[in-house]
Amino acid sequence: MAWLDKIPTQTLVIAAIFLGLSPFVPEPHLWQKLKMLAAGELSAPIDMFDMLFHSAPALLLIAKLARNSKRAEDE
Repeated sequence: MAWLDKIPTQTLVIAAIFLGLSPFVPEPHLWQKLKMLAAGELSAPIDMFDMLFHSAPALLLIAKLARNSKRAEDE
């Protein structure tokens, strides 16, 4: 997981905000895909890829913050 440590946190925050919220109008893709997932309508491969693409920076950010938190507890 050393590669995750090399990614600046600020870069992940910016990427998570912009990719998570784009396109801004009419509704963010990530929100739309989460609604589709909750309704059981997320079945097309392109929709699954789109959800993964738009959520990847947020997932990486969560992993990095959890890793930083665990490392701080160990010290």
